[in-house]
Amino acid sequence: MTEQYGIVGGTAREISASVENGVASGALRPGATLPPVRRLAETLGVSAGTVAAAYKELRGRGVVVTLGRGGTVIASAPVVTSRRPPRVPGGLRDLAGGHPDPAFLPVLTPPARVRPVPGSHRAAPRLAPLEEAARAWFARDSVPTDSVTFAHGALDCIARLLSTELRPGDAVAVEDPGFHHLLDLVPALGLRMLPVVVDDEGIRPDALRTALRSGARALVCSPRGQSPYGARFTPKRRDQLLSVLGDFPEVLVVEDDHNADISGADAVCLASGGLPHWAQVRTVSKHLGIDLRWAALACDPATLARHDGRLLLTSGWVSHILQATVAGLLTDPAVTRLVAEAAATYAARREALAGALGGHGIGSHGASGLNLWVPVRDESAVVNGLRSKGWWTAAGTRFRIASPPAVRITTATLAPGEAERLAQDFADVLAESQAVYGG
Repeated sequence: MTEQYGIVGGTAREISASVENGVASGALRPGATLPPVRRLAETLGVSAGTVAAAYKELRGRGVVVTLGRGGTVIASAPVVTSRRPPRVPGGLRDLAGGHPDPAFLPVLTPPARVRPVPGSHRAAPRLAPLEEAARAWFARDSVPTDSVTFAHGALDCIARLLSTELRPGDAVAVEDPGFHHLLDLVPALGLRMLPVVVDDEGIRPDALRTALRSGARALVCSPRGQSPYGARFTPKRRDQLLSVLGDFPEVLVVEDDHNADISGADAVCLASGGLPHWAQVRTVSKHLGIDLRWAALACDPATLARHDGRLLLTSGWVSHILQATVAGLLTDPAVTRLVAEAAATYAARREALAGALGGHGIGSHGASGLNLWVPVRDESAVVNGLRSKGWWTAAGTRFRIASPPAVRITTATLAPGEAERLAQDFADVLAESQAVYGG
């Protein structure tokens, strides 16, 4: 409770620093309610305006959120703390992480010899062979390639795009349920999230229009392999979304196609629809290896200029050693065959569990990608019940804003022979929870 932590300070900066210290030390936990402005002002002997300014600063930095009548509370993932995934307890089958099967990742082969660089790479930040490979990768799926650049991973790229395009307090339309790291990133940038409902075909046009009418200045979405829901755009849905976006030409549309080569779905992209203000981000960590923190970005010229201008002022460029490694993998026929085998295997494993769950009357979502999203009534009961049976799964709460409860199960390493046992255990856990909670 906040009463157990004494906020101190005589200025807005001192008060906000005191709250941040409480969050960083763990004394103020996510969800803890801060005192009302006037009450804290009386306690500290300062004006209400001073406290209001401190709370505004904390909101801008993603430390707190305001819930209307619910007051000001510590954010679910405040930026002054580090929310790492919990360790997997010993003896449990890990189906929670969303990671690929290491058996389908190639062995990395960095350049054997790297000559010293006389200066920096700022004048020529992109290696020509990798830029050529990236352009071919996008062009294969009809994504325009007039403006292509690199970044240090998808979230690094998206953060730079949003921070150069938007200002603190602006709103971003995001998928709900959606990628939990993105849901943490947006408020950390001082931006507001407007949730857009997802179904098996991706974000819903009616929900998108509502978010855009509510003032969203950017949209971040996944065209396929969406995490955690597994949604993928169909041609019809893509056309519907483009029709909605046509009424809001000033909105930046960012597609995160992180599962491009192993999603098990065709490329149906908004980026190919002639939008005036767009970007598509692709990464290789899911199909080539997690150590390859590299992303390719295709976008309109203005967006590229803003992204690269900010990159130039910060890290400058992506390591050329990393670029050479990625270029070698993207152009290696043996790696291409391995990735194709991985895509087919992931689809078979995902469909095997979906079928096994369906055989027990349990519905799930996972039209593409590495996960299944299974709606439940009580996430904690299901996650803990499956844990007692040897399975480690992810509660859906970290992926949700307003969407109903569910659990996410990563199927990338789940052999089809294991699917029936997991489905039976899932059915048993649901039956047990219904008995406890009255059906």
